[in-house]
Amino acid sequence: MSEVWLIIKEQIANIRTIFRLSRYEEKATYQSHYLGLLWQILNPAIQIGIYYLVFGLGVNGKNLIDGVPFFAWMLIGMTAWFFINSSMLGGSNSIYRQVNVVSKMKFPLSILPTTNMVSNLSTFWPMTAITIIVLAIFGKYPTIYWTQLIYYFFCMIVLLFAFGVLNSTITVLVRDYHIMLQSVLRLLFYVSGTIWNIENRNLPVWLVKILKLNPFYYIIDGFRDGYLSKGWFWEKGTYGLIFWGMTLIILLVGCHLHLKFRSKFVDLV
Repeated sequence: MSEVWLIIKEQIANIRTIFRLSRYEEKATYQSHYLGLLWQILNPAIQIGIYYLVFGLGVNGKNLIDGVPFFAWMLIGMTAWFFINSSMLGGSNSIYRQVNVVSKMKFPLSILPTTNMVSNLSTFWPMTAITIIVLAIFGKYPTIYWTQLIYYFFCMIVLLFAFGVLNSTITVLVRDYHIMLQSVLRLLFYVSGTIWNIENRNLPVWLVKILKLNPFYYIIDGFRDGYLSKGWFWEKGTYGLIFWGMTLIILLVGCHLHLKFRSKFVDLV
């Protein structure tokens, strides 16, 4: 547990550096594009449009899910998933991609996955605003249940931080891991409830229970619970304990591996 606290202290001590690097990363990514940072909104918007044409109009038609049209229901999940997917992939490659440069700097490598995650918030917040506007159009306004969105956002940040430390370390050790992670995330996209309501797909009860153990499903479904006023997070006590148990294990393993191999990163690359 001492290793976890050490990594967390590094994040706190370098919080200003994290935000500076994240802003630089945003500008560097889109500086050669005519539309610049506008692509942070256009890219997810285009993908959402495609998925809606296929799964909304093509599969679900005009059916309501949890009292709202499919588009609004899907948008909640997609907003969370875009942030999760980009943070997982970007965080995984963050140290490998910059290790030769940052090895000469005066900040710890552990902040690089966090920097990538903070950078992705520039897309998450505008998408969240759009989601709220769309929900208002369909008659879903803020209620007391929306306060638990803070809890689920915290869950998402902690889980992605844990995965960021773990994945970025393994990617340096085993380069194929990043490619494998891309394939795994494609699968998780469909089984995490992003565009499918797994409870209404006539799946076996035992399979639904297994799919609900997925920590990403816990987060995405939690956001829907908040936005659509379906229930409180403590009503999912068992799944909440499982989520935090899995997150803690990932964090412990990730921090241990990171500190064990950090001094060898430059040589391994």
